[in-house]
Amino acid sequence: MKKLLTVFMAILLTAAFITGCGSTSTPSAPTGSSPGTSSTSTQSQKPSDSAEKIELTVWESTGGPDEFIQKAGEEFTKLHPNITIKYVNVELGDSSGKIALDGPAGVGPDVFAAPHDKIGELVSGGHIEEVSNPDYVKQNALGACIQAVTYEGKIVGYPVSAETYALFYNKALISESEVPATWEGVVEFAKKFNSGDRYGFMMDVGNGYYTILFTTANGNRLFGPTGTDTTKTYLNTPDAVNGIKFFQSMKSILNVPAADLTTSICDEAFKAGKVAMYITGPWNIKPFKDAGIDFGVAPLPSLPGQSEPASSFSGTRTMFVSAYSNHPEEAAMFAEFLMSPEMQKLRFDITEALPATDIEVDSPYVRAFTKQLDYAFPMPSIPEMSNFWNAMNSASANIWDGADVQSELDACDRAILGN
Repeated sequence: MKKLLTVFMAILLTAAFITGCGSTSTPSAPTGSSPGTSSTSTQSQKPSDSAEKIELTVWESTGGPDEFIQKAGEEFTKLHPNITIKYVNVELGDSSGKIALDGPAGVGPDVFAAPHDKIGELVSGGHIEEVSNPDYVKQNALGACIQAVTYEGKIVGYPVSAETYALFYNKALISESEVPATWEGVVEFAKKFNSGDRYGFMMDVGNGYYTILFTTANGNRLFGPTGTDTTKTYLNTPDAVNGIKFFQSMKSILNVPAADLTTSICDEAFKAGKVAMYITGPWNIKPFKDAGIDFGVAPLPSLPGQSEPASSFSGTRTMFVSAYSNHPEEAAMFAEFLMSPEMQKLRFDITEALPATDIEVDSPYVRAFTKQLDYAFPMPSIPEMSNFWNAMNSASANIWDGADVQSELDACDRAILGN
């Protein structure tokens, strides 16, 4: 179904506001282009007259983003014949650590992709340049994406896609009308459905990106309402503890050790038609379609005692210009080019990831993700966020395997804050 992303812009902006208010208030119009218009940068669109031959190295992941960078590079070179783009595979989760080593050594990229929650770490380390043309980002990006790439009042990255996760379901195993609206309903369905190696529900239980949803009842948010409170994580509040206890109880319907429920294992189980419901994001739309699975997407079920979908992390996939680049101007031109309407459309066609700008897309899955984004909140980008992943991943896996919830969350809080 074709959805104008003018609606998507408003939904995404609401997701940004939820961080501050913990509710789903009526969204305001975000900063950005009017429907059907775009603001283009002359530096990206005007062919280069320079005779200097320049090669820009770009780090990105495989599985679609690689194809996008290579094709976008070809189009960029048509505009700027003296500039070529060299794609190098560095996965999204590895780039922020690798730039700290390769950048100073002179073997790093000119442009690289990273999730927006790494911004605090990248800025404090001096690894990235500020955006050279912030007005272009402000005029073209969705509201929440603008917020995501803004750090201490400055725009430091170029958003190329927006994302959150939702509940995928296999239509051959569960009909749309059967998809539960509550987590209690998920448990009840799975108890009746489970048989042998078939499961009613599955998720990566050792991944804090997903398990954070169980801590969000009553507006509880990581690092507080604005995501900037460095005195406490809010991961061991009563709301968080109660939610994670419910998460732990779900092992009754998925009696598998955390080590055997990694993202890759869960992905393959859903592809194989062995799982009725699975939490994942738009990056899996294409792989699941290619696997021949007839699936749908629904917002997350509500937590016990709540009436709205559980809150999820929202993220902005961002391109950064390396502070170590020998060609920062040209690198900025390419990063900006990736935000152009044509390139955003190309990226969606290849990856089916939600665009970061106001463009029209044709997808039957957009509605569910836009609804979930209404209840999502941006991943915090303060430097302390770099400590979140290992600590929360470990706590989640330990809790799933039977550890005491309060003790694990208290230890997680200390590890993240360095106490």
